[in-house]
Amino acid sequence: MRNLVILGGGYGGLRIIQRLIAEKLPEDLMITLVDRNPYHSLKTEYYALAAGTISDQHIRVPFPEHPRLKPVYGEIVSIDMTNKQVIMKDREPIPYDDLVIGLGCEDKYHNVPGADIYTYSIQTIDKSRRAYQALNNLCEGATVSIVGAGLSGVELASELIESRPDLKVKLFDRGDHILSAFPTRLSKYVESWFKEHNVEIVRRSNITRVEENLLYNHDESIKCDVIVWTAGIQPNKIVRDLEIEKDKQGRAILTPQHFLPTDDSVFVVGDCASLPHAPSAQLAEGQAEQIVQVLWKKWANEPLPESFPPIKLKGILGSLGKKHGFGLVADRAITGRVARLLKSGILWMYKHHKG
Repeated sequence: MRNLVILGGGYGGLRIIQRLIAEKLPEDLMITLVDRNPYHSLKTEYYALAAGTISDQHIRVPFPEHPRLKPVYGEIVSIDMTNKQVIMKDREPIPYDDLVIGLGCEDKYHNVPGADIYTYSIQTIDKSRRAYQALNNLCEGATVSIVGAGLSGVELASELIESRPDLKVKLFDRGDHILSAFPTRLSKYVESWFKEHNVEIVRRSNITRVEENLLYNHDESIKCDVIVWTAGIQPNKIVRDLEIEKDKQGRAILTPQHFLPTDDSVFVVGDCASLPHAPSAQLAEGQAEQIVQVLWKKWANEPLPESFPPIKLKGILGSLGKKHGFGLVADRAITGRVARLLKSGILWMYKHHKG
């Protein structure tokens, strides 16, 4: 029996599973899902888990069940593409005929000494839980420094100051304006919201090193009670260690059919894939839809699609606490309650509509 192995039950891996089991699978096919956790996690909401405004259960979604879907929970050590098997910690290797790598990303510390040791992260559900413990055990007047003012840093800062207005929250960013990937109008709107809610924005910062409870900005020390790092991402180490062609960010370069140029049995989906857009849940799901089409053609011994239309992204939304938000929808900037309601509605639909 052929084995399709999917590494990671994130947005891309889950969408592939949903689409495949919605149709009649080939009789000789088994799907093996490998993940650390026995559930899918809503990574876009990790900031709220860390801030303590939602429960752990709120961001967990059960994996689908199917007679020929076999879940394997554990830690992946490496991928042996020569022998077509996934090496696991403390268990037998998992052989594959086709492999989908959807292992997501990790924090990128830009070689800043101490950043990987003395800062908290919201890149995984486990790390977000640890950040929650640290942030919500703080005393009144404690200082929280968030390094990186992209979407994750902004959402964490806004949610934290709304739930813990007694804290001093500092947001460090390298640019003249936060949210550099967004139009200036949106950046200024968010900056205005932060000013009203007493979040200090430290512009043109350069974090040179981190020590325990100390953050060095241009080598000037700043005392902090908790430091959270949201200043960049990189592909999962499993992918970084593969001897394959990669782009400057370390992401796997793929064919138009989303498999490796040197191995048509290995697909890469999501944050580890070199794509024209910045990594996002929406992009991973769009890519997953195309990978499913390729798999069906491959299993039927039919010619593969030569190309696909560009993946169209509907937009991006961010929250500012529970009542305000911002975003781009169809290239149109939106702010305020409407943006927040849209984000809440999309989240509700994702959780309750399994495709």
